[in-house]
Amino acid sequence: MGSQSVLGHLVAMRAALVVFVLLAPMSGTAAAQFELAGSWAARNTEDISRDSFPVDYIGLPLNDEARTRALTYNESQLAMVERQCEGWPQFYFVQGPFGLKIWSDSDPVRGGVISYTVGAWEDRAPMTIWMDGRPQPSPYAEHTRAGFTTGTWEGDTLVARTTHMKAGFLRKVGPPSSDQATMTSRFFRHADVLTVLVVIEDPIYLTEPHVITKSFQLSAAPIAPTGPPCVSTFEGRQPGDSTPHYLPEKNPFVDEMTRRFGVPREAALGYTETLYPEYRKKIKAGFVPPPPCKANCGAPPVR
Repeated sequence: MGSQSVLGHLVAMRAALVVFVLLAPMSGTAAAQFELAGSWAARNTEDISRDSFPVDYIGLPLNDEARTRALTYNESQLAMVERQCEGWPQFYFVQGPFGLKIWSDSDPVRGGVISYTVGAWEDRAPMTIWMDGRPQPSPYAEHTRAGFTTGTWEGDTLVARTTHMKAGFLRKVGPPSSDQATMTSRFFRHADVLTVLVVIEDPIYLTEPHVITKSFQLSAAPIAPTGPPCVSTFEGRQPGDSTPHYLPEKNPFVDEMTRRFGVPREAALGYTETLYPEYRKKIKAGFVPPPPCKANCGAPPVR
């Protein structure tokens, strides 16, 4: 073999090696991704929105301003026509009892996923997770119920970050979220179980991140991409009526969790200290558990 032939052979081998090295990480990343699209039924065995008792902020790291606002909230506000279809922030998709319909849109020329969409429900907007690398909008861009979400794959985990959400509530019983709140969602799939871990950060109302998890089961039964339309109706509120609320220090349910279950007031009111295991040691000596439940356990009393 001549010297030129040997040189050409070496150049070809080197080029092939470079292509292999460049493509190996890409193929490995693609192989690690999972199929997210499908109908996912809610298992409801983890965190769901607790709205059985009007002052239940257990597990929320609220600051004083958030706690004050929450205690003024009266759920009768939802009877007002203009508030009946107000909707919830995006993180309600892991708080409500409903399943998820997820689908993808692909680039017809280059291939690859442009976006995933988590379907809507009656009181929650659809969430589009943009996978095409588009930039975040300006901080002054419009804030909506849907927010703005971008996603990337980290190994076999889809990580989505949501910004530009309207102000709303962390729970249906009044703890607020501001329009500066952000949500980071991580989607993990194990066989036919999809687990979503959500971290909510809010510099206005939270002292630290709030974490929620929820699992869904792959369902053969189809789940609608949108829920039924929200239709407001007359519920007894007259034009000119004031907004239902409680004045400071006047919420009659502030000790409801303490009376029923022996939960210390600071735990029911969402003080950050009460989120940690050390708090159990602090209250152990003086904690008096409620008597064993014999009927209607965990639910409001039947009247």
